[in-house]
Amino acid sequence: MIHLIQRGLMFGNLIHIESPALIERYNRALKHLTNHQTELSDFHIDISGFSPEIGDELGDPLYLNHAGVNRQFILLTTDQKSAPLLNAKFSTSREILKEFILKNQPQLFALTAKDAVAGELVNSVYSVDSPARLFDIRRIKIEADTTSGTVADAQALANDVDRFMSEEDAWFDDVLIANMVSKAKRTGDVTRNPIALDLMEFEQRNFWTAHFGGLYVMQGMDHPAVISSGDKDALGELPIKYVFDMDDRNQIAKFLEYNDLVEPIVKARGIDAAAILRQKMDFIVIDTAQESGIDLAGATRRDIRALARKHAQDLPEEFHGLADLLRWAEDGGAWPRITSDHPAYFYTLRSADHANRDLVNMLLAQLSPKDVRQLFICHKELFYQLYAAWHDTKKSYVADFLDREYQVDKAGAREALFGHDAEMEQPAPKRDGPWGVSAKKIAAVGPWGAVRGK
Repeated sequence: MIHLIQRGLMFGNLIHIESPALIERYNRALKHLTNHQTELSDFHIDISGFSPEIGDELGDPLYLNHAGVNRQFILLTTDQKSAPLLNAKFSTSREILKEFILKNQPQLFALTAKDAVAGELVNSVYSVDSPARLFDIRRIKIEADTTSGTVADAQALANDVDRFMSEEDAWFDDVLIANMVSKAKRTGDVTRNPIALDLMEFEQRNFWTAHFGGLYVMQGMDHPAVISSGDKDALGELPIKYVFDMDDRNQIAKFLEYNDLVEPIVKARGIDAAAILRQKMDFIVIDTAQESGIDLAGATRRDIRALARKHAQDLPEEFHGLADLLRWAEDGGAWPRITSDHPAYFYTLRSADHANRDLVNMLLAQLSPKDVRQLFICHKELFYQLYAAWHDTKKSYVADFLDREYQVDKAGAREALFGHDAEMEQPAPKRDGPWGVSAKKIAAVGPWGAVRGK
């Protein structure tokens, strides 16, 4: 992984903690949450306050995420909002933490000036001992306070102030007054400077989880389903009718289409579809070259495309399917018939514009793993897993490419690949094409039928 780490593609954007004051605050919070402390004089933390160095020190990469549920967090600075989330067990966790920090940024800025804020993403499930338990996770609630209980004291003081102002004999209640003075010494004047956190709740109906080999739980859809990265039969009985695995390409395609979750790249507005298709084809050539033992050191795009011409007969069906689509997009060639059982099918799609866009792009990345740029952007956990098994020449080429063409403008690259323009007109009716059968035909056989595009 050294190529990735050196280029900031792994463990990038972490927050460096080296101030003795911040380390002391971190240790107070760590003791409060886990009964552990660190002896390190500096370390890096992610958005949740997890440190890979402390994880190594404690021999526990889940020291803030016991059993992979109810993730705990330590906030030392609001700058953590831009950091990644390492060892993510649920796809929703980082966005929940980021939204919490943004929503409470002024309050957290004031609180972290003197203390660490420690908390937890709480749901009713404390152990995911079977896949069925994932369906008990419905809502995530945030609990948070400083290690000295400043937020709780401020709320208690505010209640005391209300009581003092409303009760007729409160002026003569020495105990009440003494308690108010004692709390005010810790919190300050809460009437002028209120100390309160918006402890938000989030619905969690559609998510990816790393548990059980990786599952996409889509129970909040019009037509719900679970999609497993491993063998679906190993999951046992689940409280949902439709369960697929990665071999069920046709059923997954119907699930995506029936729920209006995807759109063809060549029909998407605001992007250079031809450039995206060419880049996907280049990555497929790189994958084939690695398997053939071809040296990719210093290879340019021109070199990659020269390899494609020279070894066209050895390239997989994904390449040729995308090449047919590119000819249609650029030169008005024949409309290619790419159905869901074609290896190139999921390479031709991106998520439509909806609330679960990131989750759907994550699934598409797993279904089209040779597109390493999309895999890195949308599914880093799988990218790192596959990267470890690649030949050194492919590792070097991919790391150089991501550093050169993605790192320099992340926002621009994401917008070019996945951005969506506002709808300016009613969408055209669905019709038969290279992405499968019509909506009318799906309605006739059901969303998960074995129908193939004809």
